[in-house]
Amino acid sequence: MLNVAKLMVVAARTAPKARGEDSIKTAIVTDNDKERLASVMEEMGTEYIRDAQNVRESGAVVLIGVECGEASDSWWPFKAKLIDLGIAVGSAAKLASELNVDNRVMHRIGVAAMKMELLRADEILGIPLSIKGKNIFFDRKA
Repeated sequence: MLNVAKLMVVAARTAPKARGEDSIKTAIVTDNDKERLASVMEEMGTEYIRDAQNVRESGAVVLIGVECGEASDSWWPFKAKLIDLGIAVGSAAKLASELNVDNRVMHRIGVAAMKMELLRADEILGIPLSIKGKNIFFDRKA
């Protein structure tokens, strides 16, 4: 699991960037930090509980974030950073899928990760990973 997470970080780090500027940040969350992340998510409200359970059941969580900087008169650089985040996350999730590791991109994980300051970024998305006989993200209950 950790090897796959590390390869996902490589995929995110080397994904194409707009304007050749790299503002992507990454981290891998396991063990006690993963449990703390799930607990913080549960404390954030009922809409986070389902995703917190997926975090708890996962083997690791890959965090991918971006520093966007200040928005100026020209919104393009700011938007370009968010596009970079999407490309990096897509590259990482695709790699996990190609390696037959179940995963799901989750914004709520990123919100909790920002609250916990697990990654210094203006926007974060989380990707929990699972290697089990049944996909833990398939029958999620609202």
